[in-house]
Amino acid sequence: MRRHGWGGKAPADEAEARQRIIEAAMRCVDEYGPEQFTIAKVAEDLEVIRQTIYRYFPSTEDLFAAVGQFAVEGFIDELAEHLGAITEPADWFVEALATAIERVPDRPYLTLLLASGRTEPFARGVTSPEAMAVGREVVKRSPIDWPAHRYDSKDLDELIELMLRILQSMIIDPHTPQRTPRQLRRFLRRWLAPAVT
Repeated sequence: MRRHGWGGKAPADEAEARQRIIEAAMRCVDEYGPEQFTIAKVAEDLEVIRQTIYRYFPSTEDLFAAVGQFAVEGFIDELAEHLGAITEPADWFVEALATAIERVPDRPYLTLLLASGRTEPFARGVTSPEAMAVGREVVKRSPIDWPAHRYDSKDLDELIELMLRILQSMIIDPHTPQRTPRQLRRFLRRWLAPAVT
C-alpha cells in the first residue's frame, strides 16, 4: 500500500516542514522517550522517508538540538520570571539550581538540548556549547548586576559550568529519599552559596 507523504498535506515551505518535523519529534519523545527516539520513528509519524528528515536535519543530533531549542525558550522565560526578584548572586544561584533540579527531569525535550543531542540525557555533554548558551541566556536575563559583584564573563562561564555539572549529578543520581524543596535549598545554600559569595 502506497503512503502519501506528510499525511497527504505537503508543507507550504521549508519553515513549515522544519516545524512539523520538530513537532513529530516531540510526539516521538513523548511516546518512546529520548532513549528510544529514532529518525525512523519521526519519518513514520510524518509518513515520509528518512531522507526527507535528513534534508532538513542532517543528523539525529541536529534534530535533538532543534527540539531542545524549541522547548528551552519557554523554560528560559519561565525561569527568568521565577528568579526575577532575586538580586544577590548566592541567592540567585541556589534558587536557579534548585528550580532546574526540580523541573528539568519532567521535561525530556530540555534534556535533549542540554545533553547535546545524545540519547542518554546528561550522561555526557552537559557542558556542550548548546547547554552553556542556555546558561548564559538565563544569567543574562537575571536582574543581577554581575560586574558590580565582580563577576566578569570568564567567572560567569565558570559559574554556569558549575551549575550544569551539579545539575547533571543531581539528576543522574538523586538523593534517596528525595529531598523536599526546602531541604534541597538548605543543602545547596549550606554547601554552595559560600563559594558563590
